[in-house]
Formats: sequence, structure tokens, C-alpha cells
Amino acid sequence: MNVGKWGENKAEEYLENKGYSIQGRNVRTPYGEIDIIARKKGKYIFIEVKTRRSLQFGYPEDAITGKKRVKLIESAMAYIQDHPECGDEWQIDVISIQKIPSKRLNIIHFENAVEEYEQ
Repeated sequence: MNVGKWGENKAEEYLENKGYSIQGRNVRTPYGEIDIIARKKGKYIFIEVKTRRSLQFGYPEDAITGKKRVKLIESAMAYIQDHPECGDEWQIDVISIQKIPSKRLNIIHFENAVEEYEQ
């Protein structure tokens, strides 16, 4: 299993343990893929998961560039257009996962990390 899929599996476990209901994984839209779609307290949450085995290329969350933010927003909005049940309550989160060589796992959940006005 590649690092990205492994990280998404760990993120899903983390979210379920925090009371999120997983609605979908690797959902394709015309603008890109949404790693995880979850729901909590009636709100839809679109989650981008970034995983690293080392910090050689920076922290996982550093991969969320301005261009990536636009793709995440466009992907979420495309999904919402096709799924009116989402309503107006939604957000985009980022989960950063570092698989540290000592087998420790460092998970950081950035809630509402990408907002529409940041385009």
C-alpha cells in the first residue's frame, strides 16, 4: 500500500474515532479528487489528507499551495452542486500525517483550513 492510501486509512480511523461519519473516499469531480467526505453535526466536511514519511520535503500541510486551495474549493463546490442534500453547512479541512521512523504517528487536524475567500 502506498503512503498516500495508508495516510487516508489512518485519517479515516482518526475521524471515525472523533465522531465523524464517513460519506465517501477518493471522490472524483471535474476539478480533482476529494480524499475524504465526512459529516458531523449536520455539516459536510471535505478533507484533504497529506502524509509524509520524513520532513525532507517539509511538513505535509506545506503541500497545500494556493493552486491546491483553489482545486479543493472547486472540487467541494462541484460536489455540492451534484448533492443538494449537503446544504449550506460545509467546510474544507486538512489532515497532516507524519509517519515518524520510530513507528509513532503524528496527526494534526486543521479544521476549516481552506476558505472560499482565500482564492
